[in-house]
Amino acid sequence: MTKLNINGETHDVEVDGSTPLLWVIREQVGLTGTKYGCGIAQCGACTVHIDGQAVRSCVYPVSAVSETQKITTIEGLSESGDHPVQQAWAELDTPQCGYCQPGMIMASAALLNNKAKPTDADIDTQITNICRCGTFQRVREGIHLASDISTKAKG
Repeated sequence: MTKLNINGETHDVEVDGSTPLLWVIREQVGLTGTKYGCGIAQCGACTVHIDGQAVRSCVYPVSAVSETQKITTIEGLSESGDHPVQQAWAELDTPQCGYCQPGMIMASAALLNNKAKPTDADIDTQITNICRCGTFQRVREGIHLASDISTKAKG
């Protein structure tokens, strides 16, 4: 039995320790916002936060997560959808098909947790998620807008 803190709730799950965190989140806990994309940690559709850091959950074994670590999925980023990245994405109509966007939003939020005012170069090196629709320019604009929203909120 493994205890996981996901979005502020403790979940007891019984899985093999090598099971990828993605499948525990989706199949055991029932949170389906985190997407399966490639299964090899390349596309980023499965991005979640562990203690605020972006992690590709499709290859991250559940045994690597301790009881004290906090896992945040797209469902737990903001109950009301008012996280600065979510606000910016809505304002700029960033997604096209939307499949990759939960992971893109989580990666962007982690970037802003670590660097409040990222440059284009920071974004290019840190946001390695893949969007098959090609919304990278809108993602970059969204991250800059989210940074501005966050800065204004802190005031």
